[in-house]
Amino acid sequence: MPETPNRPPEPARSANGTALVRMARGLRPGRLGRRGGAATPADAFDRRLLAPMMLGSVLNPVNSSIISVSLVPIGAAFGAPPSGTAWLISALYLATAIGQPVVGRLIDLFGPRRLFLIGTALTGVAGVIGMLAPNLGTLIAARVILGFGTCAGYPASMYLIRSEARRTGHQSPAGVLTALAVTNQTIAVIGPSLGGVLIAVGGWRATLAVNIPLAVAGILLGLLRLPRTAPPRPDGGRRAAVAGLDLPGMGLFAAMLVSLLLFLMHPHAAAWYLPVITVAAGAAFTWRELRAERAFIDLRVLGGNRPLLLTYARALLAYVVSYALLYGFTQWAEEGRGLSASQAGLVQLPLFATAILVSTTTGRRPEIRGKLIVGATGQLAAGALMLALAPRSPILLLLAVTFLFGIPQGLNSLALQNAVYHQADAERMGSSAGLLRTFGYLGAIVASAANGAVFPHRADTPGLHHLTLFLLGVSALFLVLTLADRSLGRIGAEAAEEGKQAEPVSR
Repeated sequence: MPETPNRPPEPARSANGTALVRMARGLRPGRLGRRGGAATPADAFDRRLLAPMMLGSVLNPVNSSIISVSLVPIGAAFGAPPSGTAWLISALYLATAIGQPVVGRLIDLFGPRRLFLIGTALTGVAGVIGMLAPNLGTLIAARVILGFGTCAGYPASMYLIRSEARRTGHQSPAGVLTALAVTNQTIAVIGPSLGGVLIAVGGWRATLAVNIPLAVAGILLGLLRLPRTAPPRPDGGRRAAVAGLDLPGMGLFAAMLVSLLLFLMHPHAAAWYLPVITVAAGAAFTWRELRAERAFIDLRVLGGNRPLLLTYARALLAYVVSYALLYGFTQWAEEGRGLSASQAGLVQLPLFATAILVSTTTGRRPEIRGKLIVGATGQLAAGALMLALAPRSPILLLLAVTFLFGIPQGLNSLALQNAVYHQADAERMGSSAGLLRTFGYLGAIVASAANGAVFPHRADTPGLHHLTLFLLGVSALFLVLTLADRSLGRIGAEAAEEGKQAEPVSR
């Protein structure tokens, strides 16, 4: 959508005057949202977009949280150790890490609607394949398809938030960003418990089948509510958009990540060639992107945007901790502590319930640096408590660990999301948001590799303690990067000033 400059408040208009203003802003006459039959004001966020935005953005988190209680039953069904079922995690996040910036760039070029619909349909296909999978290999393939299918929801949501901010003139839609983060936290609350119930009722295959109704709902919402218009292109045609795709850059980026993951999952001397391929592909990718006219990831822009690069680095570190806990701690609760899948899911409830409470309470506050400092401190405190866990630890101690981890879970994800919103180039909001999740999923891949390394045969207590020491080191590095980044304080001050000047997102 064309950028709309900020305007001072305007007097009330007649119906004809409102229609003229709406058309002047590049909106079609039927574009305004409706609530109870009344049209949403032209300068208010279109609430019809919220449902598809939220559903699309949670497709990946719901599959992440449900699989955490499914790994042990799946391993038992196929005779696979934790190092084998770890591929179910890595396959999803490898596909997503590659797909997020690719799909984000496509959204920047073509608009969110068609990419959202294609991705949601792939999610349903993955659900069918996973439900019928005869072996672990097929199930891993379903998770790859699922990873690509869930790529569109989050960058599409961030693109829509930015385009609505332009249209309405409200540059800090804190309420919408908070709603998006809280929705993800809420679905994470439901995920482990829902997974335990589904396993109890229909076995682990039911945890894959849940994607089918979610995909149907997403397709219907996308068809009914997402705008049809694509962003403007130089010649107004599809040829310019297709020419804007940096296919060699995308291929080199994928080669770099695939070779890196293969080495991280099984690091040994015989696989020496994988780091070589990673370095070579990374060097070729850098060379290509610095010279490409329309780069897939514009390294020249990123190189000049140090605050955004630091945000991506913090995202990687934060998600290493989050996902290592989600999968490593849950597997230990089932195998090392002896809980059932449903009980292990219930133990996770304090984590996500606390995260929702923290996100809801602090979401509208513009400070970013303070949230990240408290989040890093919370990770260190929770990690220290994990060192006290033993095979006969009381349930209250497990609940205390998940409660403490809920504080950084609620602070870090929202603060990182808001940081990207303020730091990224507006014209590349889709790909920048995709990159945020790419770095988060790289963190998930590192966490999966760490889990496979410390739990080679079963999730026992010594392995959990080794994992905890690793997480404490990552959390300390996260804290150092946050304390050293003074630019975060400026973002908070600017956001607070914008919040004073802007009207509410919706009326």
